[in-house]
Amino acid sequence: MSTSETVDDPVAALQRADERLARARQRVDEFGEADLRQLADAYDEFTGLLNRYEEPATGDGDFQKFIEFQGKIESAVERLADDILLREAFEEADEHLQQRRLSESDFAYVREQLEPVADLVGRLDERDDALAAYRRARRRVEQARHETSERIDDLERLVRLGEADLDAPTERLRDPIGAYNDAVQTAWREFRRDAPAREVVAFLDSMGQFPLVPFETPPSELREYVRERPPGEKPVPKLLEYADYSRSKLDHYVDDPAALTRAVGTRQTYLQRLDADPLTVDWPPPTAEELEFRTKELTAAVNRFAPDVVEHLRAVAALPRETEYRRLRESAVAEADLTDGERERLKSGAVEDELADARERLERLETGLSEYPEE
Repeated sequence: MSTSETVDDPVAALQRADERLARARQRVDEFGEADLRQLADAYDEFTGLLNRYEEPATGDGDFQKFIEFQGKIESAVERLADDILLREAFEEADEHLQQRRLSESDFAYVREQLEPVADLVGRLDERDDALAAYRRARRRVEQARHETSERIDDLERLVRLGEADLDAPTERLRDPIGAYNDAVQTAWREFRRDAPAREVVAFLDSMGQFPLVPFETPPSELREYVRERPPGEKPVPKLLEYADYSRSKLDHYVDDPAALTRAVGTRQTYLQRLDADPLTVDWPPPTAEELEFRTKELTAAVNRFAPDVVEHLRAVAALPRETEYRRLRESAVAEADLTDGERERLKSGAVEDELADARERLERLETGLSEYPEE
């Protein structure tokens, strides 16, 4: 593979991360995990003492701290295992620090003497860093696989749309759906305008049992107010009008202005936004199976406030039985969704080329994940 092909290639990056991890593990294995851990613990203790006591133990610092420091250093070295790696480096450091007086240069000298220890201990960190980098690289391959799979789905969809008959008589679907949508929107406007608010809110509350008719559930305080208080007999527009009245003006229309303000005044946006969208059928229409389930729920919902509209809905529900629904729907989707640019790409064969490249990339990504397992 050329250099240009490896740019932004997550599998190549994963391969490099794997090679780095293998080298780092080999460097740890040269001395053994347990021995390096033992050395790291000793190094951490020793350098911790250096850092803690350097200031009070140097120059004209605290003499008690100076004595304490030398004792702790000596004790730390005495506790070292006989077979610990580079034991002599600790012993030499201890010997250098057991002077009558210490300066900053002595601490610097000791740290320099311990550099071989730091280098060995660093192999553990190198291995851990390499493992973390490997995991990040593998996650990038997984993400690339996910994105490529989605890309393939999109391209395959474009190919299917490109195969649709754009001259098909999609009005056989559009006209019944449009007639139903117009009818239910008119019926809903009349229901919201004329029916008592408690009936409207009760209807909305009952829609909770119909997930395919996605009205927002009415707030509990509003529901209780219109059910129990006399203003609930008024239509929704009148309640919204009341909510805009001043407190003194509202006193003339309701017996408890504060309750109306709490229940309705704070829910005006909810009431104002109530429209028939949850009751309509989308264009392009859903699949035949989705349409079947949706029209069943819509029938139950619409029959509660506009039974005359149900006849229009029955005509929509019958479309998959009475038309070449799948073919007409694919044509409708293609008409609505295909852009001029996508049509040109389909015509030129660019989409098929992109699809072939994406499938090849997905195969490479899946092979990479198989060759380099989770760690």
